[in-house]
Amino acid sequence: MSTHTSQESKAAKTNNPDGFAPDQVKDVTNLLNATLADVFALYLKTKNFHWHMSGAHFRDYHLLLDEQAAQIFAITDDIAERVRKIGGTTLRSIGQIARLQRIADNDQEFVPARDMLIELHTDNMALVESLRSAHEVASRAGDYATTSLIETWIDEAERRAWFLFEATR
Repeated sequence: MSTHTSQESKAAKTNNPDGFAPDQVKDVTNLLNATLADVFALYLKTKNFHWHMSGAHFRDYHLLLDEQAAQIFAITDDIAERVRKIGGTTLRSIGQIARLQRIADNDQEFVPARDMLIELHTDNMALVESLRSAHEVASRAGDYATTSLIETWIDEAERRAWFLFEATR
């Protein structure tokens, strides 16, 4: 049975076509998995606020948050597949997301619209900082494909934060 388990463990890992050292794969994988957990947390919070939006600007904010949530969710597969491409393994459960996420959930029964936007602005900026840290690690590893993807994700998060900031002025 231990041979079977060993074979399953090997099957879960991809070949390492880019030739990264095991410690580089581990470092990039750890940061990308934490980023993926944050992205899932931010997605769910954005949808939560989208679903519970109310007030004078309901329609505009409701549509804005739906658009932002779709953009956030769209990068989840890219992050996970990048982890697999470099030879790592990625998230497997909601529990693992909860353990790794750095963006806090918001379970409040009611949040005023402006507070929702301010909180999401703060969270998107926190994601930008996490992505910048991941970019540094990927860059040191010579993982140019990951750094290129991260640069796009940073730009998207900065744009979301900008829109949220402007909506609160």
